[in-house]
Amino acid sequence: MNNQWVSKIAVWLVIALVLFTVFKQFDRAAVSGSQLSYSEFLEEVRSKRIKSVTIQEGPGSVEISAKTTDDRNIRTTGTYLDRGLTGDLIANGVKFDVRPRDEPSLLQSLLLSWGPMLLLIGVWIYFMRQMQGGGKGGAFSFGKSKARMLDEANNSTTFADVAGCDEAKEEVKELVDFLKDPQKFQKLGGRIPRGVLLVGPPGTGKTLLAKAIAGEAKVPFFSISGSDFVEMFVGVGAARVRDMFEQAKKSAPCIIFVDEIDAVGRHRGAGLGGGNDEREQTLNQMLVEMDGFETNLGVIVMAATNRPDILDPALLRPGRFDRQVYVTLPDVRGREQILNVHMRKVPIGQDVKADILARGTPGFSGADLANLVNESALFAARRNARVVEMIDFERAKDKIMMGPERKSMVMPEDERRNTAYHEAGHALVARLMPKTDPVHKVTVIPRGRALGVTMQLPEGDRYSMDKERMLSTISVLFGGRIAEEVFMNQMTTGASNDFERATAIARDMVTRYGMTDELGPMVYAENEGEVFLGRSVTKTTHMSEETMRKVDQQIRKIIDEQYSIARRHIEEHQDKMHAMAKALLEWETIDSEQIDDIMEGKPPRPPKDWTPSSSKGGNGPTPPAQADGAPAAA
Repeated sequence: MNNQWVSKIAVWLVIALVLFTVFKQFDRAAVSGSQLSYSEFLEEVRSKRIKSVTIQEGPGSVEISAKTTDDRNIRTTGTYLDRGLTGDLIANGVKFDVRPRDEPSLLQSLLLSWGPMLLLIGVWIYFMRQMQGGGKGGAFSFGKSKARMLDEANNSTTFADVAGCDEAKEEVKELVDFLKDPQKFQKLGGRIPRGVLLVGPPGTGKTLLAKAIAGEAKVPFFSISGSDFVEMFVGVGAARVRDMFEQAKKSAPCIIFVDEIDAVGRHRGAGLGGGNDEREQTLNQMLVEMDGFETNLGVIVMAATNRPDILDPALLRPGRFDRQVYVTLPDVRGREQILNVHMRKVPIGQDVKADILARGTPGFSGADLANLVNESALFAARRNARVVEMIDFERAKDKIMMGPERKSMVMPEDERRNTAYHEAGHALVARLMPKTDPVHKVTVIPRGRALGVTMQLPEGDRYSMDKERMLSTISVLFGGRIAEEVFMNQMTTGASNDFERATAIARDMVTRYGMTDELGPMVYAENEGEVFLGRSVTKTTHMSEETMRKVDQQIRKIIDEQYSIARRHIEEHQDKMHAMAKALLEWETIDSEQIDDIMEGKPPRPPKDWTPSSSKGGNGPTPPAQADGAPAAA
């Protein structure tokens, strides 16, 4: 960095000196006046048009500057001082002065003669250094690594800041021990994994975990994205990989973290249309640096991706990314720990319970929970509150899961009534079918792209689905369309997403999960994880037309059976449907307590914050396990 600044300062000093000298010469020429021949000057003197003269005598020549009677500046030169000139000046009454001429100094002479050449040489050297990588941020520093380094003084992240991934932290703790005391492992002949690949869905804290390892071990942390290697020029990425490892070796022991490594580490030779020479050369160089002819003791490479299936096999073999650490979505206990970490940054009200919020946010990642806390703080700020209360968290969950309310949207009364029966149909079937998540809230307030939403809150984290639960889910999805047919005598586009999801579930049951007696435990669907070009280009089928016909028949059978079940429930409980739709039209939002009242045949109790002069829905939403969208436009 010091050499870089010295070179820049030197170049600019040279430019400034040359420009100063040139401007000074132009200024001197401008002040001296117009040039006349010696005879013309004598004619001006004898015509009495000269008022004053200054004669500067030097070796071998003289310079004569004069001011005319009309205040013009003129000048002329001679090889020697003409004695007759002085007589003419005296005879014509001209004031004159004779003085020695100021000669330029040696430095000025050098600048005048060599300045332009020095300027060109300095600019040429400057740009050559930039092209060779001398200037890290310069326009031509293609080969320099863009990795950002955090030393132990600037990295305060530790394992205490990482929550919800206890198993992953246990996996990487020995990396901390190795970075602190490498001799502990080497004296027994052990070798720490050279590379660690963090795998998990987006937002689960892979980057944060890598920073925490460096913070715990108090070693430098080089962070770079996989896309920072690839440029339009072939060979630039490989040069950056070499430069990054050279910097890391100087700071060893240290950690190199490559985020989104799939941008550069994709399977070589896969896909159609040829490969990418730049990306493949970058990947080859990374493979050599990690496990080539040199052993980078003390340099641990960590990478993160949510697409491990598309990585090149050479990256995952022992000696490179020896170990894969899975950073999964947090469970209810992990979500509570993550919420506690983020809640330390905002003032929290006494009614806020992290355990309750954790139970109401199944499927949330660490990034989702951080966004939840931030949105809650924004809601509290909008109502000028001093602390963030539970009502702010509930509203934030509504916004994150369903989108912001569109209260300004004006819906025709018949369409609003249709939406009310549509959502009531989902809620009723969900309450009557076995193995369905409890209905927590139903609303007809437009949110995002949906005209209404039915939210079901899971009673706990679920990692698999059984056949009965999947069949019940299909029935719940059909409840909205059936309610429109039975009570409104019409069909709308609001059920399009319901049909897509129901058909997808039925198809997976038949072709992937082996949940039909007729086709048995056999997979009839191809792996849909093709990479690079579109799936439709590379997908093949190994089923005969007869088998495909049977598959379609079984999907049709599942859909028809569950449609009939949902229709029977709705037709048998029309009184409850009318009561639920009436409550939605009056209050716009009803919760589980009001749904319980309706299912028991009681008049539903008004929402807690409802007054006869307002029609405001109740609070307390939770993320939907099944959210129905009635799109405004098909």
